[in-house]
Amino acid sequence: MQQNGRVIRGMGLYSRDEVVPVPEVRNWENPGDTHPRPKLEELKERCLATEESFVWLGLFEPTRAELDMVADVFELPKLLVEDASNPEQRPKFEVTPEGTGLALLKTLDYVESTSDVLTGQLAVFVGPWFAVTVRFGQIGDLRGIRARLEGDADLRQYGPIAVLYAVLDQTVDGYLAITDEISDDVEQLEAQVFSEEQVGPTTTSIYRLKRENVEMRRAVGPLVMWAHAAVGKEISWVPPGLRSHFRDVGEHVLRASDAVEAADNLLMTMLMASTSLQDLQQNRDMRKISAWVAIAAVPTALAAIYGMNFDNMPELHWSFGYPVALGLMGTACLLLYRAFKRSGWL
Repeated sequence: MQQNGRVIRGMGLYSRDEVVPVPEVRNWENPGDTHPRPKLEELKERCLATEESFVWLGLFEPTRAELDMVADVFELPKLLVEDASNPEQRPKFEVTPEGTGLALLKTLDYVESTSDVLTGQLAVFVGPWFAVTVRFGQIGDLRGIRARLEGDADLRQYGPIAVLYAVLDQTVDGYLAITDEISDDVEQLEAQVFSEEQVGPTTTSIYRLKRENVEMRRAVGPLVMWAHAAVGKEISWVPPGLRSHFRDVGEHVLRASDAVEAADNLLMTMLMASTSLQDLQQNRDMRKISAWVAIAAVPTALAAIYGMNFDNMPELHWSFGYPVALGLMGTACLLLYRAFKRSGWL
């Protein structure tokens, strides 16, 4: 049960000529005039008695009992109701040639501050006289779609399919906006990976962005087959007046899918390049360390020899022995430094 009591976020009777909103219903627990079922049944009878009209009911995070009650009034298939009640369900299109069934979509939102992609779910049931939307998560608010439909009589004439189109249009436009944001992030990471001075752990950043791109793939990927059908004019249940609109949505889905694939391939290439660059940098560091160790080994060896405290050693009692030994150390170190510098080790 919703704590705020707002399971129903919108309910009304729609036709080309008018929109009749139904007052909000908050009481789901006690039967009677304030319970939503009598109002839904009354709305159903009124719709069936009015030609070319349809009901749109919007639900927000209903419990299974609440959804079953709505399914009973609208005669929704049980298997599709189970899919709509599961927030982890894979996106799908199960619409019959008569234009009835379920479209289940993932709604996405991009968080600019953290570059995260948040996911919600929106299911759209369509029938001959109704459209029922079931939303889970704070993403995908439908007030803008409802206002669009209420202000467009030409769109309302297509009935429940108009609701499905409007939901698809807004959701897929959201996909495109997020792919643009991800593309910008990919370009910034690409510049960071191949810059001379890398800032921060680029491998971790690439992996995180790749995970966000996976969220996009999960939302867009299952819709690609439907998008090809929409672009190829193979969807029989779409009214002729809306076919160009659905074709446009299908093209946007394919565009989003291409952007997801391109970003995924580029991120994988960047991940491999970043790992290779890190290995190369480690090799360079090891060569530098080895070169300095070799340079330090010469004076260390000479100092160790002349520090063994023996009496009979060459030039031990010679007045120039100490300066000569220091000069030999410096000369050897300088020659080794030049050799390593020329070879690129330093």
